Amino acid sequence: EDIAPVPRAEPHETILLVEDNAGVRDYAKEVLTDLGYSVIDAVNAADALAVLAARPPIDLLFTDVVLPGGVNGRALADKVLKLYPGLPVLFTTGYTRNAIVHQGRLDADVHLLGKPYTAQDLARKVRDMLDEA
Repeated sequence: EDIAPVPRAEPHETILLVEDNAGVRDYAKEVLTDLGYSVIDAVNAADALAVLAARPPIDLLFTDVVLPGGVNGRALADKVLKLYPGLPVLFTTGYTRNAIVHQGRLDADVHLLGKPYTAQDLARKVRDMLDEA
C-alpha cells in the first residue's frame, strides 16, 4: 500500500490545463488547485494560445492529445514550445497512443499520463516533471 505523501506545488507554480471534457477538466483543475498550483484552463488549442498571449508565465503544459478545433495536443505543444522553449509538457489521453507513438515507442520528449488517472498519479507526474525541468 502506497502511503507516501502526495507531492505539492512550490510557490507560484502555474499549470496550463487544456482539456475539452468539462468533467475531466474540472477534476484535474480541482486536484492541481488543491495541491497548491495556480491553474489556467482552456478548452482547446486556440483558447490556450489566447491565454498564453495574455498572461504568461507558465511552468508546465498539461494537455489532452485529442482536442476539438483542428489542432491536437501535440501540435499545440509544438506551438507553445516556440514561446516557452524547454517547457515541460504532459500529455493525457483516453485513446490509443498512436497520436504520439512511433514504432511502438513514445517520442523521446513525450510524457504521457493515461486516462483515467488518479489524483496521486497526476500529482506525482507533475511534480516529477517540474523537478526535472
